[in-house]
Amino acid sequence: MNLTRIQEAPAYYPPNHTDMRCLRLQGKEAGPSDTLWLGMSQLLPGGETSLDGSEIEKHYVVVEGEVTIRTELDGVISEERLARLDSCRIAPGEKRQLINRTNLPAIILLAMPLA
Repeated sequence: MNLTRIQEAPAYYPPNHTDMRCLRLQGKEAGPSDTLWLGMSQLLPGGETSLDGSEIEKHYVVVEGEVTIRTELDGVISEERLARLDSCRIAPGEKRQLINRTNLPAIILLAMPLA
C-alpha cells in the first residue's frame, strides 16, 4: 500500500491555472502507480484554467463547492455546472476549462491515466 497523508501531498503547478492549488495524492511524485494518478485541486472564487485539451482522458469529481466546466469538441462548445459529488469525463482531444463563478472555494478530484 502507498499512503499519502494530505499534509504531505506534494504540490504541482500545471500551466494556465489561475487561483488554483493542486496537490498530487497518488502516482507520479506522490508514489508508485501502474496506470493512473490522482490529484486534488482547490479552485478559489474567480479561479479558472484555460480552455485546453490533451490526448489523455480526465475524470473530475467535485468534492466541495460548484465548478463550471466549459468544453469544446469538434468545434462545439458546451458548459455545465457541477455541484458537490457530480462528476464528468473529458475525452481525449476534448478541450476543457474549469471556472469557479461562486464566492466560495471548490475542491475537485482529478484522475488521469499515466502518460
